[in-house]
Amino acid sequence: MHQTSLLPSGQTQTWILDAKREISVRTPAAVMGIVNATPDSFSDGGRLGDSVDVRAHAQQMIAAGAAWLDVGGESTRPGATPVDAATELARVLPVIVAMRDQGARISIDTSKGAVARAALAAGAEMVNDVSAGVDPDLLAAVAEAACPLVLMHMQGVPATMQQQPRYDNVVDSVRAFLLARMATAVAAGVAESALVIDPGIGFGKTLAHNLALLQALPVLARDTGRPLLVGLSRKSFLVALTGVASPAEQRDGLSHCLHTVVSGHCALLRVHDVAGTTNALALAAALRGEKVT
Repeated sequence: MHQTSLLPSGQTQTWILDAKREISVRTPAAVMGIVNATPDSFSDGGRLGDSVDVRAHAQQMIAAGAAWLDVGGESTRPGATPVDAATELARVLPVIVAMRDQGARISIDTSKGAVARAALAAGAEMVNDVSAGVDPDLLAAVAEAACPLVLMHMQGVPATMQQQPRYDNVVDSVRAFLLARMATAVAAGVAESALVIDPGIGFGKTLAHNLALLQALPVLARDTGRPLLVGLSRKSFLVALTGVASPAEQRDGLSHCLHTVVSGHCALLRVHDVAGTTNALALAAALRGEKVT
């Protein structure tokens, strides 16, 4: 049985992900705002319109405390179908261009090397890959750019991942997968110091799997030696956990409860409601006796 603790320590650790770009993340977590340039994402697909809307959306997230903006052009909700690189690029490049001078760092949420290359050239500074580097060209693009890379665990693919996911031991399986993908990335030329790992909450997991992984965040951080990204915002397991049915956009309160619990064990929290998250984290910090600015 894994011995874990989710009690916030109040200590801060800084991770330098890329000395060339001087990118760093910190534990407790910084906030990464989700920017879905898609028509079909589970929570907010189709919400963004022209470049004016995009810039205003970015400004709101940054003003609310977002350190990163994560731009995605392909939905990875359960049951989603993939899109080609041309479609994805047509969605994300105008968004990146509209946001790149707004004061937050931009991450590109993609599994395609071609999209990663173009997004990095347009101003993105990190690649967030839910497939953990399945496309060798994506790993090559990251290695050439010397930028950070998020490797996420997912059982299956979005179209089928929630069809009865099973593990002998979910924590052991996710840890072994992430260590293997880290090794693959390093062999492809990505610096180990540039890697961030994501246990993939909600990606091919049941409620019990998600809870086990959240409880094991300290174990995953210790055994991989890398900072963690956690994305639990508005996910359906929150409804299953509480028994309170709600549309995705009304799950923010539930999300923030867990954000305050896990923030001390990850470097990045990927969220929809930046203002609500930063307020919840500030309240939790105050209760721990930490200085709140």
